[in-house]
Amino acid sequence: MTKPSSITFHDIATDQIAALEGQIAIFVSPDGKLDMSGRKVNTLSRKAISRFLESDTFQKASVGTVHAITCPAGVAAETVYVIKLPRRPTRDEARKAGVALGKRLGVADLWLLAGSLSGIENVMFGLVLRNYSFGKHKTSQADTKGEVHVAVSDPEALKAQFAPLAAIAEGVFFTRDLTNEPANVLTTTTFAEQLVALEEIGIKTEVLEEKQLHELGMGSLLCVGQGSDSPSKVVVMQWNGGGDENPFALVGKGVVFDTGGISLKPGAGMWDMTMDMGGAGVVAGVMKTLALRGAKANVVGLVGLVENMPSGNAVRPGDVVTSMKGDTIEVQNTDAEGRLVLADVLWYAQERFEPTGMIDLATLTGAIIIGLGHENAGVFSNDDALCKAFLKSADTEGEGAWRLPLAPAYDDLLKSRIADMKNIGGRPAGSITAAQFLQRFVKNDTPWCHLDIAGVASVSKETK
Repeated sequence: MTKPSSITFHDIATDQIAALEGQIAIFVSPDGKLDMSGRKVNTLSRKAISRFLESDTFQKASVGTVHAITCPAGVAAETVYVIKLPRRPTRDEARKAGVALGKRLGVADLWLLAGSLSGIENVMFGLVLRNYSFGKHKTSQADTKGEVHVAVSDPEALKAQFAPLAAIAEGVFFTRDLTNEPANVLTTTTFAEQLVALEEIGIKTEVLEEKQLHELGMGSLLCVGQGSDSPSKVVVMQWNGGGDENPFALVGKGVVFDTGGISLKPGAGMWDMTMDMGGAGVVAGVMKTLALRGAKANVVGLVGLVENMPSGNAVRPGDVVTSMKGDTIEVQNTDAEGRLVLADVLWYAQERFEPTGMIDLATLTGAIIIGLGHENAGVFSNDDALCKAFLKSADTEGEGAWRLPLAPAYDDLLKSRIADMKNIGGRPAGSITAAQFLQRFVKNDTPWCHLDIAGVASVSKETK
């Protein structure tokens, strides 16, 4: 797994700054005031910092901006970064500064001279997340990054403050690695193996193989993978950090590669379908973070792992399959496969665990990208309280999410002439009819949110 930047915490005296090698970062408030470390660097560099602070470049720069002074006199460091940030920044301002710094981090070590700056843990969090790169399959080591050293007035206190964010970063990196892996590496089997390895940090893991899935009656999930040589699986991950209460359930779509099956996708861009397991990747990352943080909660993560391939044994348009719930489904489009996977896993989660609530995540529809672009995930829910809590959390973290409706009129579009339902509802409201399909496999007393993350799981350019 790609590891977040190595971070160490120090209490460094100002007389040690001149000898620091690599890169130095100092902070300056919007009104141009330097802290003790900044004043020392300014003195050592023969007032290079103060000259910059008097420039129009600094005056016009927004909060969180990073400016590089290269090869300054008087210090061993090759670069001094000047970060414009209030002494008590908001969380967003601090993370923005960290992101801007993370863009510049190279192979040399970085010394972050933060003194008593408030919110430095959020600067570090932004830096660590922005510094992610997936270079596993490159023969060059161009993506190698230096270590980060943080010099503050109370290193142990900052280390404790940063620990929960470091656990989140570990989970984020795990999700990103899984989503970036090519399908010839991340098969259903190797995906399951990586999840079983989470037992090392206290997660109870169970892999349901095809024989068990047949016995459970998961005909909806199994039909998706029947054209592939990779066996379909369901992986159950349990984190029991709470009391005796029933767990909250997270359910993820894990299509390790999606050709569309017999309803074959166009060739252009099909290579991106390695990310069609993004929902399962998020569930895996969340479970890892919960364990690393020792969360005081009971959570179960369930992922359906399949590969959707065309072959002589693949499910055909027009076939009728039977779900674990017992409902029959006319498969009119084999490329609407994610909902077939989720239907059985959602039902299994409720039958086995009776969860207090349930959220599923899936790169489910192209229609959500048409509707919301790459800025927002689509949110659907049968429970206002759960939905509002999720939307509030998304807003707090700066993650785009937008609620869309569910209604019986959309449900009517799923009527089938030969089965209980069909798996598509036509072009209109495609994301909504997909959510309506899933809702048929959610019990009335189970609070539920469906997150369609097709537009935000993997993007080709930098996001705001």
